[in-house]
Amino acid sequence: MGSFGERLVGVYESVFKRTWSPMTGGIILAILAIYMEAWQRPWGIVGGLRNWGDWVFYMVGLFDKKPPHILFYSSSVMNLGLLAGAWVSAIIAREFAFRVPPMLEIWKGFFAGILMGVGSTLAYGCNVGGFYSAVQNLAANGFAMMVGLIAGVIVGLKYLYWEMEHFTPGPAGPTFLGNIPPVIGFIGLVGLIVAAYAYTYSNVEDASLMAGYLLIGAGIGFVFHRSRLCMVNAFREPFMTGEAAMGKAIAVSITLGAVGVAILKYAGLRDTSLFVVSSFWWGSLLGGFIFGTGMVVAGGCGSGSLWRVAEGQIKLWVVMITFALTNSLMRHWFGENHWMSKLGKAVYLPDTFGYGGSIFLVIAAMLVWYIVIDWNEESNKLVIEM
Repeated sequence: MGSFGERLVGVYESVFKRTWSPMTGGIILAILAIYMEAWQRPWGIVGGLRNWGDWVFYMVGLFDKKPPHILFYSSSVMNLGLLAGAWVSAIIAREFAFRVPPMLEIWKGFFAGILMGVGSTLAYGCNVGGFYSAVQNLAANGFAMMVGLIAGVIVGLKYLYWEMEHFTPGPAGPTFLGNIPPVIGFIGLVGLIVAAYAYTYSNVEDASLMAGYLLIGAGIGFVFHRSRLCMVNAFREPFMTGEAAMGKAIAVSITLGAVGVAILKYAGLRDTSLFVVSSFWWGSLLGGFIFGTGMVVAGGCGSGSLWRVAEGQIKLWVVMITFALTNSLMRHWFGENHWMSKLGKAVYLPDTFGYGGSIFLVIAAMLVWYIVIDWNEESNKLVIEM
């Protein structure tokens, strides 16, 4: 038997050093998503990115209306927490470094970010708010976006194959600021706690809610980085390599989260309209298709791009900047022309199927996806050849 000190080292390495399984990450993500909704509202990504883009256009004089403060806007604080949590994980595990990719990847990140900004406008959200959290909130638009995402991933994958046949990426740029001492990560962790404490005792209206958004968001970022959880991988790999571990983890995560969120809504603890938006069916379907194509080319979705930004991936910095600015412009333009209400209708599944029937639909859809990709992992029947 090892000493107590050896056991502590083992626990430390299991939590902070070793990569967790996708299923572990998916299960913990579902719990944190339920916590986020129980705290106040569902987990989302795009609203915070748009808030950052709105500030850019407001400061240059393109937008007249002053956006909400970045540090007191719920989705923005969630994103900041996610970035911080993933950064803490990357630093402690000595996996952080600024990595400059070949110029071709930079350009791909630029155009992919535009596609993701357009798609997330049409679908009222990215892979998180438009799909993951939407399905958990029993919204029909989440299922429509899932179909669009799958179609978009297939198109994006075909483009990557075409690109590999016709282009060479060229040399990668430098890697720098790596090997930062893990103690800096623990200092960052303390900083998160101090920030949450400051929110709790702030006099700004609803500031205390920001503490939860920040800390739960940081937990989500930490989980994403430690498990390398990635929804691009979940949708892409079944068609590229046949690998299904990530896809199975997301299916289980959505199912668990849907049960928890349904309890909150059924009990009247949360408004049934949360994340049930007027984009069913065509807005979510087309938006999912455009977003799915973009996220494959980018190599990261809304959540995946954020945690990779925190890991130092310069391509994903380009993706997130163009994503945020494009979504801000598109949403502003659509709002000015009253087009957001023309993307479809809001359909809350329990209004038609009841809560039992709606949960059955979620479980059935995720089970079908799980079984199909598990079968494909052995047979490779859905793998697209180059």
